[in-house]
Amino acid sequence: MEKAEVDRYNVMLDNIPIEVSIRKEPDEFTLIYSISLPTFEEASMALIEELRDRIITTIPVKLEVLRDPVALEETRKKIKAEATKLLKRFIKEPSQDILEYTSSFLADEMLGLGNIEILLRDENLEEIVINGSKEPVWVYHKKFGWLKTNVTINNEAQIENYASIIGRRVGRQITVLDPLMDAHLITGDRVNATLFPISTRGNTLTIRKFRRKPWTITDLIKNNTINLEVASFFWLGVQYELSMLIGGGTASGKTTFLNVLMPFIPPNERIISIEDTRELTLPKFLHWVPLTTREPNPEGKGEVTMLDLLINSLRMRPDRIVVGEIRRRPEAEVLFEALNTGHSVYSTLHANTAEEAFRRLTSPPIDLPPELIQSLPLFGVMFRHRKLRIRRLFEISELVNVSEKGSKANMRRLYSWSARTDKISKDADSIRVADELNLFTGMTKQEIKSNLDTKQEILKWMVKNSVDSVDDVGKVISHYYTNENEFFKILEKKDAKDILLKYTGGPENEK
Repeated sequence: MEKAEVDRYNVMLDNIPIEVSIRKEPDEFTLIYSISLPTFEEASMALIEELRDRIITTIPVKLEVLRDPVALEETRKKIKAEATKLLKRFIKEPSQDILEYTSSFLADEMLGLGNIEILLRDENLEEIVINGSKEPVWVYHKKFGWLKTNVTINNEAQIENYASIIGRRVGRQITVLDPLMDAHLITGDRVNATLFPISTRGNTLTIRKFRRKPWTITDLIKNNTINLEVASFFWLGVQYELSMLIGGGTASGKTTFLNVLMPFIPPNERIISIEDTRELTLPKFLHWVPLTTREPNPEGKGEVTMLDLLINSLRMRPDRIVVGEIRRRPEAEVLFEALNTGHSVYSTLHANTAEEAFRRLTSPPIDLPPELIQSLPLFGVMFRHRKLRIRRLFEISELVNVSEKGSKANMRRLYSWSARTDKISKDADSIRVADELNLFTGMTKQEIKSNLDTKQEILKWMVKNSVDSVDDVGKVISHYYTNENEFFKILEKKDAKDILLKYTGGPENEK
């Protein structure tokens, strides 16, 4: 079988375009992801090692630098400048491409993950996986799925070194005695590392990349993950403090969808988010305090758990509490106690349907009393279609009530997605949500419908005008909350987008 290229594009490494080719090769069952890299001869590698030693003595890299994105970027620029100066001294008339690539390569080797940094810059990739030094790096491509690359790691020590660099940046470590590590990069990308012999074929690194520009409700409507009707229903629920749980399988988009809902929170309410690794990104002007857990130091001291943060958050006068994921009973108990004492809570859970989410909450290891969950009105579920490589909102259901014995939940499915038509359709009118909105806001069913229609029009306007950044979506929604009549007058103007997106909040963005 001959080689057949299926895609080609460039990824920028600083000012250098690195060509990516995705192709089918003979005797390979998967497509190959190939990046065009200059190859260094043995003499050149010796020179690069010497340059690295010289630069380290000139520009020492301290731990504080690795933890500060601004300081890290400044140090990277200094290393590149010093590398360029030394290259010009050792090589007669080097080309600009050689100067650019070699200086970038040195900076990435000293401060980052070498050629893995190029993969991190490719926005088409969702996952980067090192399974050991005996096989090439694998990547998960948004369009083509799992691909084998032409990037290799020289030895197991280099993989362990990369894991250690990542760990030091966030105050974590990985050793033979503690061979498992969850951490994150400064960019927010999530990292898992394992060491041999726990991973029997070699040391591993798994990097789940997060979108540099977070998804918004506008994006999800545009790509058919959700439709206008359902988006307006979620908006109504969030605005009027209806708590909800977002379920779904691994990598189905649970946290992404949770994040998409957060700009619907009114700007005059205090939000506390609690995560193991920072993934949520809210509009900058919201009253938001993000909290993250911390692992113990080598002496076993200094650990801050999800439970610690949850208990502490209740002393911070929150209006909304957002928890990245429910995993264990203690955190779930505190979260539902918060819900039962008047707080609005939002979280995610591994579950493929709303009914399965209820069963997971009421079965070991979480094992909560069903009566406690009765106070949670809404369940949304995300779905990842592996064959078509799409993500969809699978269903939204309301918990009407729990049976007297507490063994079964009366779930009413309001909307569901059809795999055959790839559309979300309405299954039933709401009972509980409509009753709670009537009880706490006084809105009749007709007024609720009118409110949903209004929200659909605003969402349609945002889609049409490509209002698709987290901050901009939040600004439009906050303008609507602040003065609804004035908002719709602005919406009729030709320059409505410019007026609505002009920042009117705190000093941070008034530069």
